[in-house]
Amino acid sequence: MIDEETRYEAVRSRDARFDGEFFFAVETTGIYCRPSCPAVTPKRQNVRYYATAAAAQSSGFRACRRCRPDAVPGSAAWNVRADVVGRAMRMIGDGVVDREGVGGLAVRLGYSARQVQRQLTAEVGAGPVALARAQRAHTARVLLQTTGLSITEIAFAAGFASVRQFNDTIRAVYAATPSELRAAAPRADRPPAAAPPPPPGSRSGSPTGARTRPSPSSTSSPARPCRASRR
Repeated sequence: MIDEETRYEAVRSRDARFDGEFFFAVETTGIYCRPSCPAVTPKRQNVRYYATAAAAQSSGFRACRRCRPDAVPGSAAWNVRADVVGRAMRMIGDGVVDREGVGGLAVRLGYSARQVQRQLTAEVGAGPVALARAQRAHTARVLLQTTGLSITEIAFAAGFASVRQFNDTIRAVYAATPSELRAAAPRADRPPAAAPPPPPGSRSGSPTGARTRPSPSSTSSPARPCRASRR
């Protein structure tokens, strides 16, 4: 039997290990939650504990829309943190952090910036800023090694604010300059080189070294000079 002190500490620390072990309800809001709910921790005197979601519902409490305590354990809806992290990763990949910052990402997810930072760090070992930086660097590397775009074009296409930021990030992540990364691309992935100009005197569009077939007029016998007409 879990004592009340342990239960409240689990709620205060949002300890997911206690999810399914008990549920808590907040009398001032009429909502019941899981211990790991990311909402603001309620005051101790306003909290009631239940062994099951059904018991909380029978007492007139509604399920929280953020932590979904009424979901089936093990389902996608139950595993809220994994779902939030998955959504965050997709948004970071789409450039939300680059355009709107961490605050914009947090608003889209329905959490505070601190909660997003904590959940991402716990699940993938890095926060949103570091993940966005890695995403930009990866995009830049792909463009460097598979396209003929200029360094400036790649820097802005990958989401960097400036060419200097682009250069600094590439050096920090890959320990190489953008030019070195491009040169290190596998031969099959390198962008096609521009065709060399034709040699002087060659006809445009003719293969180098190929002989051009003379025109019929050039092979005909020279015309005889006209004789002066007699008067």
